[in-house]
Amino acid sequence: MKILITGTAGFIGFHLAERLLARGDDVVGLDNINNYYDVNLKYGRLAASGIARDEVAPGTMVQSSRHEGYRFVQMDLADGAGVARLFENEKFDAVCHLAAQAGVRYSLENPAAYIDSNIVGFLHILEPCRHHGVNHLVYASSSSVYGLNRGLPFSVEQTVDHPVSLYAATKKSCELMAHAYSHLYHIPATGLRFFTVYGPWGRPDMAMFLFTRAILENKPIQVFNHGHMARSFTYIDDIVDALVKVIDKPAAPNPDWNGEDPDPASSPAPHRVYNIGSSESVELKAFIDAIEEALGKKAERILLPMQPGDVLETRADCTALQQAVGITPKVMVEEGVQKFVNWYREYYGV
Repeated sequence: MKILITGTAGFIGFHLAERLLARGDDVVGLDNINNYYDVNLKYGRLAASGIARDEVAPGTMVQSSRHEGYRFVQMDLADGAGVARLFENEKFDAVCHLAAQAGVRYSLENPAAYIDSNIVGFLHILEPCRHHGVNHLVYASSSSVYGLNRGLPFSVEQTVDHPVSLYAATKKSCELMAHAYSHLYHIPATGLRFFTVYGPWGRPDMAMFLFTRAILENKPIQVFNHGHMARSFTYIDDIVDALVKVIDKPAAPNPDWNGEDPDPASSPAPHRVYNIGSSESVELKAFIDAIEEALGKKAERILLPMQPGDVLETRADCTALQQAVGITPKVMVEEGVQKFVNWYREYYGV
């Protein structure tokens, strides 16, 4: 297939592009390479895929030196006309939309970035999908949509109407927008709610990266809610396994859907939503213990209260995903943390 992946200078997009290229797909990667976090890491990911930094320029298509089937273009999704031209020229079979303004806490500081990137940017993906006959749109949602829900594990059968951050609200909005386009224009669309993804080449604003860097630099780490939070930490390989399987299986209507007792996860339109995350919820203190074990070094922990926009616990029910594509996460935290630490030491020469 010819597949557009948005966000290929990002963590998940980079890994997904490598996996699809390895099996022989043609991939066009798109990213605006913004400065939300260190752009050197973004260019490092691109370089690992054979995209030379000195060749990257806005609007210019760059051919990979490592993969014959990979081309990259620096483009902002706010450029609706540019995105539309890309779809017109390339005639994609499928789209995996991973680009977004990420980060719960940053959404408290710069809310406009989330509207511009996550809402307007997604509209500029939906419109050309509508006009150019894309066979399947797969897009990133987030476990943050569960908000104030306390029924664990989180299931796609639950309603998600009480977000606690603007980031979560934009991700819920994307699910609603995708469903509307799927209903109106019969676009097969699948949303994946990611649960705390970590691993090599991960984002430096997330706990795995922050804690590892601070411990190695003999700096204290900030532990919110005194460590009494838990997350479904999910290793990147499990995420990519699911993405590939989902891309290959376009969403289909649910013939048994009942408007009098509506299923939130499916529809009479070809639209589905799945969780992808570990069924094991790991307390933050235990996660830090695993990092210390992998590093062979103890952390100085500064215990702080809960942050606005955070939730106490996430735990994923992936039954629907397993039934649909036969995939459940399998990498345990201790193994995944060790792989991240090994990558970090090698990449940064520590």
